[in-house]
Amino acid sequence: MLTNLAPILLFVATAYANTEKAIFLGPATVNIPSAHPTLTDLHIDTLSPNNNWAIRTHLNAQFPNSSLPHGKATWLILDELTEGQRYEVRVCWAATQPTEFKINTYELQTVFDTAELISELSEYSWSRQPVETDNTSQFKSEKSVHVSDTEREASVLFLQILAAADYYTTNKTLMNHVPPVYVDIILDPFLLGVLPRSLLPTVGYIIVVAIASWFIARQISIWIRNLGVEETPEKKTQ
Repeated sequence: MLTNLAPILLFVATAYANTEKAIFLGPATVNIPSAHPTLTDLHIDTLSPNNNWAIRTHLNAQFPNSSLPHGKATWLILDELTEGQRYEVRVCWAATQPTEFKINTYELQTVFDTAELISELSEYSWSRQPVETDNTSQFKSEKSVHVSDTEREASVLFLQILAAADYYTTNKTLMNHVPPVYVDIILDPFLLGVLPRSLLPTVGYIIVVAIASWFIARQISIWIRNLGVEETPEKKTQ
């Protein structure tokens, strides 16, 4: 039976070959004030284990240099976490875009108290701000009144993803302008602290195949044994 499972397990391992991940625990809850600027004002993507737990997007990357030794930074918010719960964040990308990723998680206060981190977050946030016109300014004002943030207690983290180009080519355009990397970013809570939730269907599939393989192998074994018993008297008669 284990022999039958080997190709399946190999397939699962291959599927996650281009994956970088980080495992962490949900932090203690903190007070999220309603006064502006709020987390919403940062205009960065948010992942939540209950609603928006996976996104498909492009991440900017660049070759490492003295000022950015680990590449270009992308920031996200991990919201609605559970204190003490074990989580995994995965970044999955295609092998056709050789990239080295580094994933870090930070508590809110750590980012606000670290000049380098808050400067990097601020720069990324400004790059995400919409271009305001008279119409968009009015819409933004109306929207803020309608769905303004309310003060709440929540377990929240900042997620920092560093993307560094990991290739060399004679194509000067690709060397001077690194194309964005197409990725899936997945926030995965662990079930019972052992198994990532998104892998549950795969494990279920493997168990079903294993049980079916055992019954089929058992039936084939019985059929072969009965066939041998039927052939033995015929040989003695001859």
